[in-house]
Amino acid sequence: MSEPITVMAFDYGTRRVGVAVGNSVSRSGQALKTIATPNIKELFQQIEGLLKEWGPNQLVVGLPMHPDGTAHEMTAKAKRFGNQLNGRFGLPVAWVDERYTSAVLEGKPEMRDNLDAQSAALILEQYFAG
Repeated sequence: MSEPITVMAFDYGTRRVGVAVGNSVSRSGQALKTIATPNIKELFQQIEGLLKEWGPNQLVVGLPMHPDGTAHEMTAKAKRFGNQLNGRFGLPVAWVDERYTSAVLEGKPEMRDNLDAQSAALILEQYFAG
């Protein structure tokens, strides 16, 4: 049996980034926060603070795709973001197809205020199920 690990997931968007955390024991995701910042420097400063607080061993980034599974403009942006996380913080990054995470949450008005972080939690749960 392998050692338990902490995993942090990101739902990347150009205006907001949802963040969630979980571990390999519970195999569930907990929405942490949505980061809305006007610049990439501040975004990575906030992420660095979360990484120091939670100490994840693994990072997961949602990979947006068209319904048919083909890439689009945000796919490349999310990949670049994940590669930047790996380069800046030296943690491994895994990718999870996030095609249906927003659709799952759209019908739940109680989650509207923290939709991006809730999406990150779903991405994390998909990673654990994967």
